[in-house]
Amino acid sequence: MPRWSWIGACSTGSSHIRAGTSCQDSAGCIELAVGDQHTLLAVVSDGAGSAQYSAIGSRLVVECFARCVIAHLRASQPLETITKELVLDWLDNIRDHIFRSAEQRAIRPRDMAATLVAAIVFLNRAIVCHVGDGACVFRKKGESEWQVASWPAHGEYASSTYFVTDDPEPNLQFQLLEGEFDEVAIFSDGIERLALDFINRNAFAPFFEPMFAPLAALKPGRDRRLSLALRNYLDSPRVIERTDDDSHSYWLGE
Repeated sequence: MPRWSWIGACSTGSSHIRAGTSCQDSAGCIELAVGDQHTLLAVVSDGAGSAQYSAIGSRLVVECFARCVIAHLRASQPLETITKELVLDWLDNIRDHIFRSAEQRAIRPRDMAATLVAAIVFLNRAIVCHVGDGACVFRKKGESEWQVASWPAHGEYASSTYFVTDDPEPNLQFQLLEGEFDEVAIFSDGIERLALDFINRNAFAPFFEPMFAPLAALKPGRDRRLSLALRNYLDSPRVIERTDDDSHSYWLGE
């Protein structure tokens, strides 16, 4: 039986609305049962606002990364075999798909530039794979403190970041976290300034506490009613006035 409850939503940023462009983020979440091991996989990808076909790129990042993880788990590979080197191989696979898609459209791969934030959560440990901005925040079972598993990575210039399509290879952050986790959030850069305290380098607890409180009473699986409530929050003036980029997020509770 599934163990995790989650909500997820996406909001189109005000800058995209003014420009007449659609949301360029993509995301996915699935809980897998392989033998007696339950694994939660959540992925968010933010398409670069300056890249014309980044919505396609973000979708390919999410779909291809999920396929790589699912195939690996279903092959009954032990957790220890998921290393940074293996994830870089997965990213090479994703890049191949993007490059072929770009060639078919007669465009450059960077026209499909997109980030990656992914959490693979096992019973007593988790793996976070991260390229670019956005973040992953978690809280261990029985603890009160929120921790940032992977911080947004910004590039050399203001308002720049890294992408899966970067040459010669993506700037991958790989984190192996020990412990039992029962609350995890991943999100794109649209809500970074609301969710993270950049001065003290920690998660902003008053943002996460009310978000996760309702999850404790949910049945396993995605809750559509609270996902809609999350979408309405992301579309609210309170959020829009502090960010103009797309926001895509998952809140996951065991």
